[in-house]
Amino acid sequence: MGEEVSDYVRARVPLLYLVTWEEERVLRELEAVAVRLRKRCLVWTETDGLRNVALPNEAVARRAREPAEVLGTIRRDDADALYILVDFHLHVEKAGVRRLLRDLAHELQTSTKTVLLVAPRLVLPAELEKEVTVVDVPLPSRAAIARHLDLVGERLGPGKSSLSAGDRDELIRSAQGMTLQELEQSLALAMVKLGVIDRRAIELVLREKEQLVRKGSALECVRWDEGFESVGGLDLLKDWLASRKDAFSQEARNYGLPAPRGLCLIGVQGCGKSLSAKAVARFYRLPLLRFDIGRVFAGIVGRSEENVRQALRLAESIAPCVLWIDELEKSLSGARSSSVSDAGTTARVISTITTWLQERGGEGVYVVATANDISNLPPELLRKGRFDEIFFVDLPAEPERAEILSIHLRKRDREPDDFDLARVAAATRGFSGAELEEAVIAGLYEAFSARRAMTTEDLLAAVERTVPLSTTMQESVGAIRAWAKGRARRASSAS
Repeated sequence: MGEEVSDYVRARVPLLYLVTWEEERVLRELEAVAVRLRKRCLVWTETDGLRNVALPNEAVARRAREPAEVLGTIRRDDADALYILVDFHLHVEKAGVRRLLRDLAHELQTSTKTVLLVAPRLVLPAELEKEVTVVDVPLPSRAAIARHLDLVGERLGPGKSSLSAGDRDELIRSAQGMTLQELEQSLALAMVKLGVIDRRAIELVLREKEQLVRKGSALECVRWDEGFESVGGLDLLKDWLASRKDAFSQEARNYGLPAPRGLCLIGVQGCGKSLSAKAVARFYRLPLLRFDIGRVFAGIVGRSEENVRQALRLAESIAPCVLWIDELEKSLSGARSSSVSDAGTTARVISTITTWLQERGGEGVYVVATANDISNLPPELLRKGRFDEIFFVDLPAEPERAEILSIHLRKRDREPDDFDLARVAAATRGFSGAELEEAVIAGLYEAFSARRAMTTEDLLAAVERTVPLSTTMQESVGAIRAWAKGRARRASSAS
């Protein structure tokens, strides 16, 4: 950022607008720019007025405080200087201030003065669009985070940081998308809770990242307490992910590999697609954001598209992370009739999402999309380049059903060896993973009502009373399975 601002200043660009949440870091960098260019550096805030950073003890009464007053001071001042106006976005829409800024922009083109507006959001009236150059200040890079981590370690002293090289790299990756202040607060929390900064600090950093999305209307932070040990079957999907375990590492970038883009899971309802999305986030140890596209649609024309863009920008700001788009076809159905039914809003939302899926770059957002009914998905979403791979999740085969039953029995403190799972697995042909879980729960209720231990017979009785979705919706399930042949990669070798 400093280099870019320095170039603009030397080119005599009169008004710069720096969009950032990191006020302290940006002010430090701007002061360094002023030193390099041998210029005075003056900072204005509404509380302190205009002050020269080289004269911290300057009389407060002499400082210009009002927005119009400070702009007038800058016009009259003949110093070779940078004038940094903090949180000035709160005043730029006032008519008098707007006119003063336009006049100032014309006058400064032939001077050695530069005005820099620093604010967390962009507020730019139409009259100033041609006068102001906007600079989006990026969040700290990996190198900046690494340097700050070293500084924190030096301040804490020996023995307070015990990170291996791999853990340090993972912590740096997990902290991407945070400001340096947020990182420091997370590390302070680790010291309070753990007494040392070690591998456990990574999870605390990820938890703190949840704070960044709580105000986003369309994004929700989801805890990934369960991993692939809670997912039965899907061996091909697990092997594919295992081969890309270090895909987010710096070693992979140095090797020439691009950052992974994500995957799409298509298949029968209740077969573990949503659970797999959570397991992917835990596998990569990344925050999991659920993108509820249905919540972005609003009553004001144009607001839905802006809501989508804001949600995607928020996801990028806390990257690396996993963005989970659940039941994609329900959110984006109706694209073909969009011009008639909603004035084209759905079509424009789809266009925004597909463009972002294709154009997003860098080591950022890993997308996991799930869908049940492929016929309702716009074909452009499935084109190569949007995702690394498209997997089809089928109904579990008999060995997988036995594995799934074992997982659910262990979750409920039951020993799988106490049951004849081979008989139960054979009797549950066509059952999804969700239906197998419900069979275990129903068997537990049956045994609990009789105040006795659950048996294999209880499970079989529950199975006999269940009509699986593959029977109820035989035609729909058959159509999904038929579509997947030759069009998507199988998630399981047994199915």
